[in-house]
Amino acid sequence: MDFEIAPGGRIAGVCRVPGDKSISHRAVMLAALADGDSRFEGFLAGADTLATAAAFRAMGVAIDGPQAGVLTVRGVGLYGLTPPAGPLDMGNSGTGMRLLAGLMAGQRFGVTLIGDESLTRRPMRRVIAPLRQMGADISAAEGDTPPLVLRPVESLHGIDYVLPMASAQVKSCLLLAGLYAQGRTCVTEPAPTRDHTERMLTAFGRPVRRDGARVCIEGGAMPLKAASFAIPGDISSAAFALVAALIAGEGELLIENVGVNPTRTGILDILRAMGADIELLNPRQAGAEPVADLRVRASALRGIAVPPELVPLAIDEFPAIAVAAACANGETLITGAEELRVKESDRIAAIAAGLAALGIAVEALPDGLRIEGGRFRGGVVDSHGDHRIAMAFSLAALRATAPVRIRDCANVGTSFPGYVELMRGLGLGISAS
Repeated sequence: MDFEIAPGGRIAGVCRVPGDKSISHRAVMLAALADGDSRFEGFLAGADTLATAAAFRAMGVAIDGPQAGVLTVRGVGLYGLTPPAGPLDMGNSGTGMRLLAGLMAGQRFGVTLIGDESLTRRPMRRVIAPLRQMGADISAAEGDTPPLVLRPVESLHGIDYVLPMASAQVKSCLLLAGLYAQGRTCVTEPAPTRDHTERMLTAFGRPVRRDGARVCIEGGAMPLKAASFAIPGDISSAAFALVAALIAGEGELLIENVGVNPTRTGILDILRAMGADIELLNPRQAGAEPVADLRVRASALRGIAVPPELVPLAIDEFPAIAVAAACANGETLITGAEELRVKESDRIAAIAAGLAALGIAVEALPDGLRIEGGRFRGGVVDSHGDHRIAMAFSLAALRATAPVRIRDCANVGTSFPGYVELMRGLGLGISAS
């Protein structure tokens, strides 16, 4: 699938984006291991989260839906999973594979985790090494890439692990393995990362203790209790509508029901520092997560040096931030973002190539980008099969002098089903073929 986007356009209106992908993954996993039935409204029916649901169905968990965004999971308890008939296919989902590796490490049966071509290139050493420290029997392909093979062990034991990089996926993997470990499992972060796992464990009746940068969970047989809640809209998906409204030149957009967990709002802080007019309206709670409506007005942006402490809080949003930076006055410098090298694509390289293809002066750094604001021309951008690269560069057409074509966009469905229809309704001249 390719996107074709006409130049120009006015972004305005009211919209809602799909449910949060990170929360949807974790909801299925913990609900499957809980005692009783859990029900979630706003579940993301994207390819990644559906792969996670399919994995638990393959291990004997009854899951109804998603139907109109509602998913019901009939939990089997911490030790109620059954061996699957074959490998568990996580598709394109790094989150699904890394978190499931933690949960599978403590099961009484073995399992193999596989994925698509993109996922098979992604590094898994970051979870393999600490899981082995916990006593897990886990192996991978050459280079510590998928498939991952986990074999049953007599027991896991808790560890006190200092993360070498800021990664919510590694932190979550170890906390989930800690459910099955003897003793306490602790993870210390070099910088704050999204805390959905900690919040959700607490919602399912398994308290997590935080002391500064260190978070701990006690192992043992304490069961998880079923929980039901609404999943807010994904701020990583809202980022595209948000940036579109900022750069379109005129108009006002209201994005309703967006999760504004403070470990995820780095994009709001970065864009505000660039001069963006963004307001949070109607703040409220949805389960364990804070939610608000975002009102966005077209704004004249200026280049900035992105504060390093905000980088982990906006790591998935940098493709959209880069497009905003290309529309800003002056230079934007992004550093400390080497994690972008190991996403669905090498996002530093993909962003730099896309900006250059559309006429923007850009320099790829080992850990970030230097972007000089300018004017987009028309052209062709290769998304490298990366959903966030595809969506981000579709926005460039709003400020381009000629049509923009984005190649290889089928993976947009992993996180944002209905993207083309939603953005077309807001005023982006986008079509898919």
